[in-house]
This record gives sequence, structure tokens and C-alpha cells, in this order.
Amino acid sequence: MQTVKPSSSMLSVAPKLCQPLKIVALGDSLVYGYGDPEKGGWVEQLRRWWMLPDSVGHVLYNLGVRGDRTQQVSQRLEAEFRHRGEIRNCVPDLIILSVGVNDSPRLGRPNGKNCTDFNQFETEIYTLLDKAQKLCPVLFVGMIPVNESKMPFLDCLYFNHEDQYRYKEATRTACQQRKIPYLDIFDQWMSHSENWRNERITNDGIHPNTLGYQDLLEAVLNWDELSRYHCQLDYQLKL
Repeated sequence: MQTVKPSSSMLSVAPKLCQPLKIVALGDSLVYGYGDPEKGGWVEQLRRWWMLPDSVGHVLYNLGVRGDRTQQVSQRLEAEFRHRGEIRNCVPDLIILSVGVNDSPRLGRPNGKNCTDFNQFETEIYTLLDKAQKLCPVLFVGMIPVNESKMPFLDCLYFNHEDQYRYKEATRTACQQRKIPYLDIFDQWMSHSENWRNERITNDGIHPNTLGYQDLLEAVLNWDELSRYHCQLDYQLKL
């Protein structure tokens, strides 16, 4: 699938022939879009993209909550969409999950306890994935690496790449065991230079900026596991 960069110049995409789906994205600030005051993050841009004239017309609800950990997302999983518009009294056609970074930081000092104990996190991610998978198909979008030089966050949370890697690998493995597609954003971003990454993260060292969310959107759009929901092999820009 060719790379597509949605912009204000894109008026429409080639028409689709499949039934519009009801999709929810649940997770933390990466889903919410915090750090992108211009475009609202990758989920918001995807939602708008599916609203373009002649697009497939999927309905996408952004159910991201800043600061949420895995247990909190699991607790609100079903209640969040049961009373929302087209999904009222039924289940979605697809759930996109993105959570875990808020479980990983050290509390109070660089070698403090993790916000969520690692063994507890494994149990909670298993629970979340199992609950979601019983409802409908699931996709998982992984976390971005932080800017370690900006720590601590909020004067008390010490995020670091080593812990992030442990928690994302536990998530990736859990998804693999359940045949849930996992998009490894962490490894993708770590394959670039530190300067490249820092250009895409806000001054707080945690959240993507507008450029970072643009890269996230492109990664999601070009992900084979999501592209089959577009109902078409290629998108054609019509300027």
C-alpha cells in the first residue's frame, strides 16, 4: 500500500464498496491526542479521514483518557461504548487499543518502584486483551519512546527506555499469543536517531507533537493489519 499523507488538499479518496464499520479506540493520551493542538492526534485524523467524501465512512470513537493505565482501560472497556451513538446496545466491529506507557515509569526516583508492578502489569494486560477479544476483533498500537533527558515528568515520574521496552515486549508477546496484531511503534522510532525522535516529542518528553502524530498516523495507515479495513488495495489522491 502506498504511503498516504492526509492533508487539507485531499478532497476525496477512491470510492469504497464495503459496509461502514463501528470502531472504537481505547487507551491513554496517545489515543486522546494530547500534544497535538493543530490536528488532534492520529485517532482524530483517522476519524476525519474516514469522513471524507466517497470514503468507506467508518464511525470511529476516540475513547482515550490521559494518564490511564492498563487496569483503568480494562475497567471501562465495555461501559465506554455501550451508550454511544451507532454502537448503542451492541458491540463494535473493531477495537483499537493503545496503552501501557503509564504503567512503566519509576515513582519518585530513577530506581524507584514501577507505577504498575511488572508481574501485575502482565496479569492486567492479559485481562484487557482477553476481555476485548471476546467482544470483537482487536488491534494494538504500541507506545512511543520517551525523551529520557526530560525526566522526571511532573517532578515525580521517571520514564526510561529500558522499562518501556520490558512493558511493550510483554504486551507484544501477549498479543502474539492471542493472534492480536501489534504495531511496534517503539521499535520503529528507536530505529531512528535521537534527534529524529526528539523532533517529534513535546517539551514534556512524553507526548508526540503534531509531527510525531503525523508519523504515527502514517504508520497506522500503512499497517497491513489495518489497511484491510479500508476495503481497497490502494488510495488515490484527488487534488
